[in-house]
Amino acid sequence: MKDKISEILLKINAFTVNTKEPFKFVSGILSPIYLDCRRLISFPKERKVIIDNAVKIVKNDIGLENIDIIAGGETAGIPLASWLSDRLNMPMIYVRKESKGYGKQKQTEGVLKPGQRVLLFEDMMSTGGSKINFFEGIKNDGGVMKHCLVIYEYGYEDARKELDTRGIKLHSMSDLDSVLKIGKKIGYFKDEEVEEVKEWFKDPNKWGEKFKKF
Repeated sequence: MKDKISEILLKINAFTVNTKEPFKFVSGILSPIYLDCRRLISFPKERKVIIDNAVKIVKNDIGLENIDIIAGGETAGIPLASWLSDRLNMPMIYVRKESKGYGKQKQTEGVLKPGQRVLLFEDMMSTGGSKINFFEGIKNDGGVMKHCLVIYEYGYEDARKELDTRGIKLHSMSDLDSVLKIGKKIGYFKDEEVEEVKEWFKDPNKWGEKFKKF
């Protein structure tokens, strides 16, 4: 599955590499590689394959009997959760990055009943910070989140551990190793770009020190 999903992400040009002017993650980490999964909304055939595989993971690895509702995080996860919930004929909610600050002060939108088991479906995971934020929002609004599904993960063990400590199991469709392997094979990435990304992954903070001007 990982190679197939990686091929799709590369086919729609979702990845960009820039070793001279790095991208900045929400966590503050500087990176030579960036994924724009939002491009999927413009590619119906490719997104169908993504959702087909998401359905397989839900049925075979998570279990339909273990979830009551599909959630998407603001903003990239909202269309993903919408497509998956429609395919599974299940209710959906979405989670804001923070509560509105007025009205009911909730972080979730839609109907989330106390104790409902939530599957969070997101585009990607790097350090896991946003996933934890969404987890807290779901928890505070009465939901129970034990599973998180992402299309892509960078593969940081510390990020997985952060989810583990909260009782969340991560399910991913593709990862950095697969993307670099397929991308190099088809000529999407240059050899030197692949090596630079690998060097970055070993120690992102150290790699980013040379770009302090950012």
